[in-house]
Amino acid sequence: MCAYRPPLADRTAALLLEGYAWLPDRMRRAAGPVVRARVAGRHAVALRGPDAVRFFYDERHVRRHEAVPEPVRSTLFGHGAVHTLDGEAHRVRKAMFLSLLTPAARVAGLVEDVTAAWDEAVASWSGRPDVVLFDEAARVLTTGVCRWAGVPLEPSRAQAVSRDLVAMVDGFATPGPRHWRARRARRRCETWLSELVDEVRAGSFGAPRDSVLATVAHHRDADGRRLDARTAAVELLNVLRPTVAVAWFVAFAGHALHRWPENRKRLRAGDPAHATAFAHEVRRFYPFAPFTGGRAAADLSWKGRRVPAGGLVLLDLYGQNHDAGLWEAPYSFRPERFLEKPPGRDELVPQGGGDPATGHRCPGEAVTVALLEALSLRLARLEYDVPPQDLTIPLRRIPTRPRSGFRITQVRPATA
Repeated sequence: MCAYRPPLADRTAALLLEGYAWLPDRMRRAAGPVVRARVAGRHAVALRGPDAVRFFYDERHVRRHEAVPEPVRSTLFGHGAVHTLDGEAHRVRKAMFLSLLTPAARVAGLVEDVTAAWDEAVASWSGRPDVVLFDEAARVLTTGVCRWAGVPLEPSRAQAVSRDLVAMVDGFATPGPRHWRARRARRRCETWLSELVDEVRAGSFGAPRDSVLATVAHHRDADGRRLDARTAAVELLNVLRPTVAVAWFVAFAGHALHRWPENRKRLRAGDPAHATAFAHEVRRFYPFAPFTGGRAAADLSWKGRRVPAGGLVLLDLYGQNHDAGLWEAPYSFRPERFLEKPPGRDELVPQGGGDPATGHRCPGEAVTVALLEALSLRLARLEYDVPPQDLTIPLRRIPTRPRSGFRITQVRPATA
């Protein structure tokens, strides 16, 4: 006789209540390397560790097609986005992003445009009673990435577009007002950018030939067809939106410089190795993506546990970045750990894992690191006061950030 296994209780409410801590807590209580759960009515298994990353990002094992929930498609990624494709369709679409986001010259150009926007903004901060770093970083990143991408943006519209790009990230993982704000923001941005794509194709707007705007507008998919204007707008947003999401890391960098000021001294000294290590540790230590998911492509086995075909497979990103088996003192902020040993590709996974050229790892990860390095250096060299405020980072909120957004006052010119 087969042993009776009682049905799993649905844990969606626990996920919404516990946020980032939900899956790591279940992993700690598990007797083995696999956690079983029921989420949003679906049976799921959760994995963690470098071996799990390699297993998860192998398309023979796990597929992303149809695995992205509708609320996430309608807010964070967009319908028809590269994240929802698999196989050859995914590889051809992904190659377009890699051509835009991985060459060193492209990354350097984006960093140059964003830091120029930062320097322009900082010049006005000294005349204001206070500055919310998260909000200002989002506006700076919006201005810089649009300039770099060839997307026209009037200065008077930068704040509104910034709010919409932030809203798409802020509302993807939660029910209620934040989620509906995210949907409205996506509709506005898709309408704006699809009209711009039509203008580029009609020749009424002259986008630079090698710009992100022109590349996406004229891209042909694996079937040889151009993207429809709405899907092209979705993919343009998949360049703009993740760049603006670096505002979360900039706010965390401000938080880290305040809590551990010795890092400010080292960054001010201009040590590029420490700047890179600091950026990696911000991405490891602070909460960003809690987990990612896909569907089992066939009946599988992981560490002796069965994973049924079509079952939901979750990769525990936040838990892996705080796994004591991978990181010494995982809940201590220690940039020097990355001076001693560069991060392994499948160990540090704040933006997913695997090979960005062949899998679903974010192709803009190098952009994130480069921008965070550059803006952390500028922030460390800036003189300002940190007034009393709520600097707690609630783990129940996804995505989270310091509650106050990290307010600074009495901003003075940067020091050498």
